[in-house]
Amino acid sequence: MAARSTKSKKDNNNSNDELFEALALLEKERGIPVDYMISQISKAILIACKNTYGSNENVDIVMNPEQKIFSVKLKKRVVDEVENPAEEITLPEALQYDKRAYVGGEITIKLDPKEFGRIAVQTSRSVIRQGIRDGEKGQMLLEFQSKKQELVTAVVEKIDNKTGAATVRIGKAEAVLPKSEQVGQDNLKEGDLVKIYVLDVKETEKGPKAYISRTHPDFVKRLFEQEVPEIFDGIVEIKSVSREAGSRTKLAVCSKDKEIDAVGACIGAKGSRVATIVEELGGEKIDIVEYSDDIEKFVAAALSPATAISVVVTDPVEHTCKVTVPDGQLSLAIGNKGQNARLAAKLTGWKIDIRPESGFYGEEEEPVVTAKAEETAEPANEEPVAETPVQQETVEAPAKPKRQINNDIDIDALVDNIITDFDFGDDEEEE
Repeated sequence: MAARSTKSKKDNNNSNDELFEALALLEKERGIPVDYMISQISKAILIACKNTYGSNENVDIVMNPEQKIFSVKLKKRVVDEVENPAEEITLPEALQYDKRAYVGGEITIKLDPKEFGRIAVQTSRSVIRQGIRDGEKGQMLLEFQSKKQELVTAVVEKIDNKTGAATVRIGKAEAVLPKSEQVGQDNLKEGDLVKIYVLDVKETEKGPKAYISRTHPDFVKRLFEQEVPEIFDGIVEIKSVSREAGSRTKLAVCSKDKEIDAVGACIGAKGSRVATIVEELGGEKIDIVEYSDDIEKFVAAALSPATAISVVVTDPVEHTCKVTVPDGQLSLAIGNKGQNARLAAKLTGWKIDIRPESGFYGEEEEPVVTAKAEETAEPANEEPVAETPVQQETVEAPAKPKRQINNDIDIDALVDNIITDFDFGDDEEEE
């Protein structure tokens, strides 16, 4: 016969208070709902009962966080001779719990966790710990998914001195911003607030992974949406973006309101709006041009700051065109190492052949520079982020053997004690 617990009702209430306080703090700190943890604890207790008694059908678990009630009771039939200890009890034993017990009747007694065997205890602890891990993963996935393809502000938690990768916290979740996804001028330090773009979120066997970037073209797009009210309100639309991170970005915009100048709205009074974004990008140059459905006008604008004399569509199916520029602006149109032409091709989606005014129409001569849109998806020698997410990393919350919440309650210690040391309610002995 199991020994009767000597814990007082006051001790048990304190134990209940500690448990539910811990669950509330667990929800606050790690985002795991109390109801979810209650289900995991109940599951663990049922498994322990099954392993110990061979059955758990007679187990009654009550967990009420509002009333601070946590009780686990076993229902047993009173018999003359016990054949199934999991479900039966002799009359002499039953009378210790209920003086009105009688053979053929049923009594309810408090579960004594000290009856659990070693395997049952280990299994139950594992169930609770796995529940916490799964809960964290689920909350992290929800946290990331709600921010997918959005601009968020993260806190830099640490910098890898070898790789330069930054571990950042987004809400209650963590991710890694690889050095390759940082702008060249970024000099991140622990504690910094940094804006990042959540490119993609994937669920893996090891947990959810967020692919984050500061180099993706949509990072700049989201910055403009945040900084320019006309874009946020849908009056001004960003039609396309081309970017070589850390160096130059081109942005094509148009206005749905004839009274609103799309380019002027993005630049802001005295350049204030675009200046804020340039500062965020560490001095990256930004060209803002007017979008046009007339491809000749659009290509000419995309080659800004160079001025095009003419744009001639040579193949509308293959999206190729020839552009003539003044001899003195040829270098400006091409840009440093062909950058301006590449970004213009990417922005418009057209292959652009650029010639100086003095030699554009020579049929036997090759154009001075040809820029193809498909060559400019990302800077040279770099793989597109969206196509190779495997190159990016994320950090999952590491398992910590003794994490204390609020320096008050040791969650892991409480998990250890729930199965073996917890007092599962009061025995209500009836006179």
